[in-house]
This record gives sequence, C-alpha cells and structure tokens, in this order.
Amino acid sequence: MAEAADPQGTHPSPARRWMRRTASVLLGVPLLTGLLAGPAMPAPLTGPTEKASVSSTVDVALNSLAPSAPEEGDTLVVSGTLTNRGKETINDAEVDLRVGPRLTGRSSVDANAKRTGYLPGVDAERLGDPYTVKVAKLRKGVSEDFQLSVPVDKMPLDSAGVYLLAVSLSGQTSGSSYDRVLGIQRTFLPWQPEEDSAKTKLTVLWPLIASAHITAETASDEQQTPVFQDDELAAELAPGGRLEQLVSLGSDLPVTWVVDPDLLASVDAMAGTYRVRAGETTVPGTSQAVARKWLDALQKAVSGGKVVALPFADPDLASIAHRGKNVSGTLSHLQTATEAATTTVEAVLHTTPTTDFAWPVDGAVDPSIVDVATSAGAHKVIARSDSLEETGDLLYTPTAARPIGGGTTAVVADHRLSTSFSGDMTGGERSTLAVQNFLAQTLALTKQDEEKERSIVVAPQRMPTVAQAQTMARALHSLDGDRWTEPLDLVAAADVKPDSEATTRVPASSAYPKKLRSQELPTQAFQDIRAIQDSLNSFQVILTQSDRVVTPFGNAINRSLSTSWRGEPTEAQKYRDSVRTYLQGLVGQVSLIEKSDVTLSGRSATIPVTVQNQLVQGVDDLVLQLTSGNATRLKLNEGGAVATQPVKIAGGHSQSVKFDADANVNGQIPITARLFTKDGTPYGDEMTFTVKVSELTPTVLLVIAGGLLLLVLAGVRMYNHRKRSVASDTSDGGGDEPEQPSDPTPDTGPESGDPSGTGEKVDR
Repeated sequence: MAEAADPQGTHPSPARRWMRRTASVLLGVPLLTGLLAGPAMPAPLTGPTEKASVSSTVDVALNSLAPSAPEEGDTLVVSGTLTNRGKETINDAEVDLRVGPRLTGRSSVDANAKRTGYLPGVDAERLGDPYTVKVAKLRKGVSEDFQLSVPVDKMPLDSAGVYLLAVSLSGQTSGSSYDRVLGIQRTFLPWQPEEDSAKTKLTVLWPLIASAHITAETASDEQQTPVFQDDELAAELAPGGRLEQLVSLGSDLPVTWVVDPDLLASVDAMAGTYRVRAGETTVPGTSQAVARKWLDALQKAVSGGKVVALPFADPDLASIAHRGKNVSGTLSHLQTATEAATTTVEAVLHTTPTTDFAWPVDGAVDPSIVDVATSAGAHKVIARSDSLEETGDLLYTPTAARPIGGGTTAVVADHRLSTSFSGDMTGGERSTLAVQNFLAQTLALTKQDEEKERSIVVAPQRMPTVAQAQTMARALHSLDGDRWTEPLDLVAAADVKPDSEATTRVPASSAYPKKLRSQELPTQAFQDIRAIQDSLNSFQVILTQSDRVVTPFGNAINRSLSTSWRGEPTEAQKYRDSVRTYLQGLVGQVSLIEKSDVTLSGRSATIPVTVQNQLVQGVDDLVLQLTSGNATRLKLNEGGAVATQPVKIAGGHSQSVKFDADANVNGQIPITARLFTKDGTPYGDEMTFTVKVSELTPTVLLVIAGGLLLLVLAGVRMYNHRKRSVASDTSDGGGDEPEQPSDPTPDTGPESGDPSGTGEKVDR
C-alpha cells in the first residue's frame, strides 16, 4: 500500500511526511519534490514519541545568555532555573544544550519563538557530555538553578545565520522507567564568525517622554512659582528612576533622541523654586538637585547627537484627527505646540532640534492622521509596518522611508523589532529571550538579500520602563563593533532613497485599530479645551502683563491634548477641570463689589460702583457699564439709559467709579452694572441694585417753610405773654397774700365777661 510505512524509507509513512512538512515550516527550509533539502533531521530520544504535555512538566527558564551574539573564540554561558510543575519527583535528570539547525527567514524565527513543547525530529540533538548538568532529584514544586558553559567552537555552527538554541531537561519521573524530555526552552543564537560586507543600516529611536505633572497654577507671587500636581517626576529623575536610566543608558548608544519639550520644561522648572500640591494647599518642592543633575547629564548625552523634538506635550494626533479637528481652535493648538518645541529645547538643552517629524501612537496612520500630523509643518510621519503593510510580493523587508504623497515621507518602523521589548521585562528570562529574538530578527533581515542594503527603523514604546530600557540597551550593545548592522540617525534614515517596490498607500480610516480608537480623547475633551481657551482669550485682553497668564495656561491646554492620557480618561478629565477651575478663579478676582440699594433725595445725584482687582498685576481696557431699568424715571450721564466708564486698576487695589444720575419721578428703579472688555465681550457676572428716588418739589418745600414760620411766631407770642404776666403781678404789690380775683363774676362770653356776648361789660 502506498500509505503504509516503509522501513527503507522508499514510501514515507504519513507520520514521517507530517514531520517533514512541520520541519519545513519551522526551519524555513523549502520542501522540494517531497524531500527535505539538506541532511535528515536528528532522531528523537529513546522512548515513546514526546507530547507537549510531557515536555512541559518542568519549567526551564533561561535567565541569562552571554555573550548574546558570540564570536569565534568565545565561550557561551547559559544560566537558568528549573522548576518542577508536575505531581511527581524527577530522578536522574540531565540539563542539555541543543544547537541548530540554522533557520532561514524572519518567519521561521517567528514560528520557533511561539513553540512551547519538545518536537522530536525538529529540535536538535543534545550536545552531550561534558556540556551537561546532572540533577539527581527534583521534587515537585521545587526550583533549582543551573549553568552551562560551552566553547563556541564545540557547537555545530558553520556559516553565518540564526541558529535555534534550546535548553532541555531529560529524566525519569517516579512513575516511568525511561528517560524523556520533561521540559524545554528555546531561543536563538545569532552567528557571524567574521566581518561581513552585508550590513543593514539601523535607526533606533530613544524616547524621552513623560506624563503631565505641572498644573496651570502658579503661586501668588511676582516670580510665578510653578505648582506641580504631584512629586512623581522627581522619582523618575532620581538615580535608578525611569528617566535617569534612559539618559544613562542612552548616552552610550547610537540612538536618535526623541524628546517631549514639556518634559524638559517641567524638569527645568523643578530645578528652580517650585511648589507641590498637597490637598487644598501647596508645599515647597525639594528635588532641585535631582532635576539639575538630570539636565546636566542629558545635555552631555545629546551633545553631538540628533535630537528630534515632538510638539510640546506630545499631542495625541489620532484623537485630534478623529474627534477634535472639527472643534474650532483645536488645530491651532497643534501649531502653537510645534512652535514651542524649538524654543524650549534650545533654551534647556542648548541644541537645535529637528521638528519635522510627527509620531502617531504606535505608528498607526490613516489619511486623516497624516493630514493632521502635517498641518503644523511636519513633512515626515513615523509610521509602523503593521499599519502601512506591504501589499506586494517582496521577499525582503524594504527600506523604511517612502513617499506617501503631498510631499510627505512616511518613515515606516519595523513592527517586529519595535515591539521586541514591550511587555514585562523585569524577569531575567523575558529580558534574555527578548534580546535574542531582536538580534535574530536583525540578522535574518540582513540575510534576506545581502546584495540590497536597506535602512530599518526601530520605534519602541513611548515610555519604556526601566527594565525595558535596560533590555533594549543590552540588545544594542550586542551589535557594537563590526556586526551585521550599522547605526544611522532618523534624519538620515528619512532621506534614504525609497524602495520602488515598497507600498506607499496609506490605509483607510476603517483599518485603524479599534483598541487604539477606544483610547482616544472624546469629543467632549476638545469642547472643554475650547471653552477654556475662550475664557483665556477674554481674560488676557484686560491684563497689563498678559504673558504671565497666557504662557502657563497655553502650556496647560497643550498638556490636556497629550498622548499620555490614553487609557486614563478620568485623570484626563480631572486635569481639564483643574485648569478650568483655576482660570475661573483668576477671572473672578477682577469683579464688582456687591452694592446695597441706593436712595436719592433730589433731582440729581452721583451713583458710585466699586471694582476690585485681587490679582498681582494690574488690569486695563475694562469698561464698566451701568444700565437704568427705566430711563424715563432715572437717566444716567447726560440723559441716557446706559452709561459707561473706563476702568484701570493696579494689582491688589479697588476703584470707585461714579455715574451721574437724574431722577424725574419718585419711586424705585432697578440698575444693572456689568464689566465688559474693550471689544464688548461681557466680563464676569452682572450686578443689580435698586435706586430709590424721594424727590422734594417747590410747593412741598413752601408749605414746610410756612409751617415752620408759624411755629416760630407762636413760640415768640407765648414767650411775650408770659413775660407780661410776670411783670403785672409784680406791679400790684406782690405781698405774701394769696392773689384774689378782682371780679368774681364769671364771664359769659367766649373771650370776655360780657354775658350778651357783645364784647361789652354790663354796668351795674
């Protein structure tokens, strides 16, 4: 039968054909005419065919491998840890090193990086003694370290290329009577025995980017002492911190520095006097020495190198393109952020940066992102190959630079290399595997077409952790000297002649990754920012020193657009709210002092209104407007319903503004007072009070005067009458006898003694 197993190999069995097909994929060796090119694959260990479940009984961790890219004469030292994950004790075990075969192509590297279990016939044979480590007993749940040392010339390495390297543990469990592979971990060994003329130009971006730390607030002093929302930046700058490590490691590497000017401005502010928010108050900052030391180290590190400056605060280009560009004023912030980049870098680092590059998140692009990225003057966009994918039949990785229309160049970073150091790199094994994979990919890339020199760009994550930065540095140091790569800065990489066969078509907006889109700033964020800008525009026109407010708030608005807010919508909203609240507080320090009702007694009077300025600086170009609620009854300033007066007040002072008023009728008239900027924009809240008119007419005044005169005359008459009475009594002989009436007969008339009422006395 054709399908039967043939011990002579004339008619291969289905199992053997499956093994060959698998080997062809994993090792990158094409299957031609049903036969494997090259020698037959090594035979499996004695015993039954191994399964992944068996070969994962022991976790084999490779904690270090040195040198990462050995040369002739080197000794390879592999260190790691064995951990028994099974349920039985392992006896008489042996740690072995397996080298080979040589892999062909980057896809082969990818495929083997994903493999987990042992595969007989694919994984190489053991080197055997003396390059083994004996393990007498490994109990369940127990870990044990190991170390293997092998001279490179004892390994089956021939021509330059990427070789599969594996460490395995073989032994017996208490329930078995034969050896089998109980655990394996594979990685890659790049091998270049001598200098090769074929080299790949390698550009590595080294990002110095941090999240926003400075608020819009400044202390109430002439020095405008900046206020930080926390002191976390100091920890990143301190020895061993993330930013300190990036500068320390990058200073010895051939990289292109990609900096956020906001980070430089923040550290520069920290180097002087600053304050840190603590609840409802602020406390003095104390990390000036750390900030100065970091800036000094950075200035030395970038000296003579290339510095690419992103727009101030690293604005989220994709969020602006997808959700913000239709909100008026948004694109203008991108323009000002780009303009601030050069001045900030020059002032802090004393070097002139390149500002011609835009870097969307993860290098993901679509037409709208490219339009926004170039709207502020950039002509080069850093994309990534998983976004700008190749659509042709290229058998090699093309050069990074390529034209995408409109005079714009896309610098397409390699996706595999750029993501090599993402994830958790704190463990020795993850870091070691990442380094070996990076080196394997670069060598495999170079070997794709040794006659075609190419320029490749690596754009790692924006804010690498300490462990990620250290891992990247290890990988790049392994390429020092005459290896298969040659360093090239980003500016030069963008000018390399493009590959004519590489794709230049920017993907449609629908192809933009959903995960990235879900992290974008919402449209409401851009509306909030527009409202803040509108308030700032109205506020700055009245200030005598507007730059003291425009600069910190302009920077705060740029920080509100930062890419660092991705994945933190609540924190982003809090930051915008804090900027808006602080601005409203400043605006409110120039206001009308609440006024009680006013009473006017008379036709004409003066109405005073007081304006206070609690700011440190003076205000000008303000207009106070008073409006009568009834111009017929109460007119202001030359007979109108509305009167205005200019307002100019020094910092920390108040001013009383007086308006002439003319009343015609008694009663209560409402008056509205409000401040306006010189262009007629309302400023602050209006204030309403009541004017009570109590007017005295001439007739009323005459009556009152007549009454007073009568009272005075009556008083004079009474005084004279009293005086005459006293004088009369004295002339009659004022003895001690009681006074007797001279005429006891009573009067019968109203005012006399005439009984007839005629005024005449009766003669008796």
